[in-house]
Amino acid sequence: MAQHKYEVVIGLEVHAQLSTNTKLFAGDSTSFGAAPNTHVSPITLAHPGTLPTMNKEVIALAIKLGIALQCDIAPLHYFARKNYFYPDLPKGYQVSQHTNPICNGGFVTINTASGEKKIQLNRIHIEEDAGKSLHDLYDTHTAIDLNRAGTPLLEIVTEPCIHSADEAFAYITVLRKIVRWLNVCDGNMEEGSLRCDANISIRLKGETTLGTRVEVKNLNSIRNVKKAIEVEVDRLIGITEAGEKIKQETRSYDADNNRTFSLRSKEDADDYRYFPEPDLPAFEISTVDIEAIKKTMPMLPNAWQTHLVNTYGLSLYDAAAICIDKADAEMYERLVTLTNNYKSTANWLIGPFRNYCIDKQTNLSEFPLNETAMADIIMYTDKGMVHYNVASTKLLMAYIDHPNSNAAALAQQLQLIQENDTDALSKWVDEALAAMPDKVKEYKAGKKGLIGLFAGQVKKLSGGKADMQTVNKLIESKLSS
Repeated sequence: MAQHKYEVVIGLEVHAQLSTNTKLFAGDSTSFGAAPNTHVSPITLAHPGTLPTMNKEVIALAIKLGIALQCDIAPLHYFARKNYFYPDLPKGYQVSQHTNPICNGGFVTINTASGEKKIQLNRIHIEEDAGKSLHDLYDTHTAIDLNRAGTPLLEIVTEPCIHSADEAFAYITVLRKIVRWLNVCDGNMEEGSLRCDANISIRLKGETTLGTRVEVKNLNSIRNVKKAIEVEVDRLIGITEAGEKIKQETRSYDADNNRTFSLRSKEDADDYRYFPEPDLPAFEISTVDIEAIKKTMPMLPNAWQTHLVNTYGLSLYDAAAICIDKADAEMYERLVTLTNNYKSTANWLIGPFRNYCIDKQTNLSEFPLNETAMADIIMYTDKGMVHYNVASTKLLMAYIDHPNSNAAALAQQLQLIQENDTDALSKWVDEALAAMPDKVKEYKAGKKGLIGLFAGQVKKLSGGKADMQTVNKLIESKLSS
């Protein structure tokens, strides 16, 4: 196939909306979902005589991400004007650090089929967002919402070192986790607070010169990043194989039809006529500032995973599952101080507790039981009083409905306590074996896997209350006699 002849070269630009309450140069709110054009002020609207004022929290968040990604933090900074006309850009220019980024270099480590790979970063810079053009509200007009204008962004730019849609998918996944972990950005791609532009080119394998690049703009989900790259690579290869010339352009992705379409020819840096922003003073970041921010940094995901493995003896799988979210990892640390059972606590957190949250479209920080109650059900199940499957469904839901009760009382009330009496268990085992004489013969003839069938029947007869460990021993004993 033609695809095997080519190497794909991808560079990604991720725009992360910072978790500040106000905009980059004005006191307008950055909260999502307000009525159009209500989070605006004369500064956002670029009224004559208004002047911007720097939001210091933005600088701190940029430094925090730069430290986490092993970047070099530049000491001296100024902003520049990036000039272009678009209806949702009130000033007619965008204030950006493009020519003087706050962070240089750095990397994001991803896992690939071939092992770990470091995705090298070119830079991270601060800039303000534009407004939003809405093309589908009216048949003959475009609506403009300037609530987003002036919102602080970090643009995180990779080197052209990504060579597949799968690598791009892995990179965005890890980067999103890190910005959420640090509370730099909420990572909500559906709301537009994390957006990705993909610069894509192809070249024959063995060549070193980059091919003509095409930029696919404003990809708003990790899945769409992957799909857009795949479909655009196929398009570029098709153009090349047909002997045609690839045009440098900006395109968009239509997820409904899984295709890209042209928006405009691609501007180069010269087209933007960058020059220093005269209304904002230059500023300096000292080593003292950087060290102070370092002291506030949480343990990063990979380090936290290692800590869970080394401290609590968890498997790497369990540790990684717990560290999907920092709030989950923090909850685990608190729960194990109450339960003292590291593995069971992990099982409950990444199993029943998280599954409940997924079903209710919420998160563990909003779980309906407090941590004392969560620990209670974990410890009660550990005692063997209730089977885990019963506890994680019936008992858990009963506890959620009656949060002021306790696991022991609810289990007694609902008759969920596991039956350990050998006489009662033996009776159920006899009934199960008597109901399946043919299967008993097959088991004795060598089909040892049938023990699961017998055990399942006992579980059914007992209403899920039988102690299955004892049941299995009784079945084996009776069938061997």
